[in-house]
Amino acid sequence: MNSDRPTLTQVQIIQSLAEALSWFEKEVSWGVSPGELNHLTGRIGELYAAMITRGQMALDTNQQGYDIVSASNERVSVKTVTTSNHVTFNQNTFHYVDRVMVLRINVDDEKGVSVEELLDTSAHEAQAMMRSRDSKFIYSVVRGNREERPVEDLEITAQAPYADFEIVQYESGAIRIRRNGEVQPVVVKDMLRPIATEVGVDLFNLKGGLKNTQQLGADVIRSLNARSSTATTTASRSSVP
Repeated sequence: MNSDRPTLTQVQIIQSLAEALSWFEKEVSWGVSPGELNHLTGRIGELYAAMITRGQMALDTNQQGYDIVSASNERVSVKTVTTSNHVTFNQNTFHYVDRVMVLRINVDDEKGVSVEELLDTSAHEAQAMMRSRDSKFIYSVVRGNREERPVEDLEITAQAPYADFEIVQYESGAIRIRRNGEVQPVVVKDMLRPIATEVGVDLFNLKGGLKNTQQLGADVIRSLNARSSTATTTASRSSVP
């Protein structure tokens, strides 16, 4: 079978994934619903799977039920969702599949766009988790309830005072607003935006999309600390006779 689909290096796959995620993020910032970006969603999933398996896209789109051939020669079927609560696999071609990956693209105001692995297992084990209907295997996507460790347990990597508040960045990248050492129950991004405008921090990233909370917070902290350092230096010079 002849195909004009190129063989991509790992670097090209990673670069293409970054570009696709950036475009997805930009579309969402323009008000497009993630559910309306199905083609882009599928492409992101394939590139992500190719990256972590060190593989290649299959020769043809949906090649005999699989999308990726991994570095260990596994034929991988990749399904990617945003808000859907299930994915389907064609029973007539499922016997070609060695491995199943189900991914979800999350859109988070704090962290931005990210890819989450919901399932990565052998086709045999995956089939046991599915139900059968109308010549399809159906896998139900369940949102996990894993307990998260409080961000306050992590180390602080950067901080800057503003008025009677303190903007703090933790080692996970999370940004919080504190007053007298206590984290405030506020929408962090809403507080950061006017501060960013005041100190000259752009609300948009280099790709033209709005910065997420972590990006904006980190830039605001740097700008506030730079202003404070400049003010201290100026005051010190002024005091020299």
